[in-house]
Amino acid sequence: MTKSNERIVKNGEADSPKVRATPLNRLALWITQHVGSMGFFLAIFGWTAVWLLWNVFAPKSARFDPYPGFVLWLFISNMIQLFLMPLIMIGQNLQGRGAEERAKNDYKVNRKAEAEIQEMKTQLALILTRLDEMKAGVLPSSHS
Repeated sequence: MTKSNERIVKNGEADSPKVRATPLNRLALWITQHVGSMGFFLAIFGWTAVWLLWNVFAPKSARFDPYPGFVLWLFISNMIQLFLMPLIMIGQNLQGRGAEERAKNDYKVNRKAEAEIQEMKTQLALILTRLDEMKAGVLPSSHS
């Protein structure tokens, strides 16, 4: 029973549990998954390199963020960091919920497997006991 503005979100892996998320939480999860990528790093690095190189080597009339301060670049970089930080934390919280669900499911599976193993051990012990009884019953009569 999800609200109309909520959706079930997979946590990145095909077999991972689903986490309920609002559209904003889904955005935070998407950002968290992509900010930690090499593509994002290269995009930020490229943007920074172009910005700084342009404002150092371009003709003075074309420069828009003067060297050595780069005040506009610092402002924009800080704003990106300020917005990314809470979004990444929200995304990590969602991923953490998924990990908790996986751990709970793993625990349930392990408990079920343990019960099945105990049942198999009991049945095996019973089979071995019956085999021993059969051997004990068959051996004396075969030597007579």
